[in-house]
Amino acid sequence: MDKLKFAIFGTGFWANFQIPGWQELDGVTCVAAYNRTRSKADTMARKFGIPRVYDDAEELLEKEELDFVDICTDVNTHLPVTRLAAGRGIHVVCQKPMAPSLKQAQELVDTCTSSGVKLFINENFRWQAPIREFKRILDSGQIGTPFKARISFCSAFPVFDNQPFLAELEHFILTDIGSHVLDISRFLFGEARTLYCSTHRINPNIKGEDVANVFMRMEKGVSCYVEMSYASLLEKEAFPQVLILVEASRGSLKLSHDYTIRITTDTGTEDKVVRPKLYDWIDPEYAVVHSSIVDCQQDVLNGLRGETSEMTGTDNLKTVELVWGSYRSAETNELIKF
Repeated sequence: MDKLKFAIFGTGFWANFQIPGWQELDGVTCVAAYNRTRSKADTMARKFGIPRVYDDAEELLEKEELDFVDICTDVNTHLPVTRLAAGRGIHVVCQKPMAPSLKQAQELVDTCTSSGVKLFINENFRWQAPIREFKRILDSGQIGTPFKARISFCSAFPVFDNQPFLAELEHFILTDIGSHVLDISRFLFGEARTLYCSTHRINPNIKGEDVANVFMRMEKGVSCYVEMSYASLLEKEAFPQVLILVEASRGSLKLSHDYTIRITTDTGTEDKVVRPKLYDWIDPEYAVVHSSIVDCQQDVLNGLRGETSEMTGTDNLKTVELVWGSYRSAETNELIKF
């Protein structure tokens, strides 16, 4: 089988992990890198052995024969780059969040649909090893029928050091972390039927909100509380781990610090540790996130080859609806119904 050829658009922080994630997989190769600052593309190309670089997106698309593009640029450029690629019949893989608004996210999906190209969103959190195992245990029925859940991403990690542009976002934590943890709520419990959200800005040096609390009633009857914060100085720093507690009719299931899953039933509590795979290119502080990139991209590659994929744009649009429904609820103090 011939390797699928792609170009990476954007050579910032996350491209350092997106590219080697692809390089772990058979059947795919990066043939070009684009960045509006050419020197950054040159540096990335040397680091990962990418043969050609560009600082003009249209020139790249005209000169290269591509099966897909991987868009890892600023969120405001996702739709324009998608239009360029889709207009040439090139499939699109796009970093989350899909777009800076629900309207643009819908337009991005519609653009790919009308052009007859596939759209996938690189939403890797649901592919974290402990979360996949958590889902497997939940679906096994071992703890019975879930009725209540708490999904938590609360931290004081200095995220703005690595990604200073985040401090300039008018909409911050719900688009950044909310895109991840609200997607996890869908992965575990299906779609939300109602949603209520409150937000706060604790850090005076940023423009957007850095705390959000979302309460949802899910289609399967689970009451799901999702909390996220970059202003939480806690006894034990959890970054970048997602912590989860599910209560069910015959017990509970907990994902706690250090990738530990605890299963509690009337016979007692059983522990297991599910660690991420440690590739040589990952940042140890982001280990559970970076290792999940490979599994997420394998799923996307399956979809590009015509197989089933979880990461379609149509599916991720439902997560985007939760993000912007949360903003609407926080602004109006109203319960949102889906």
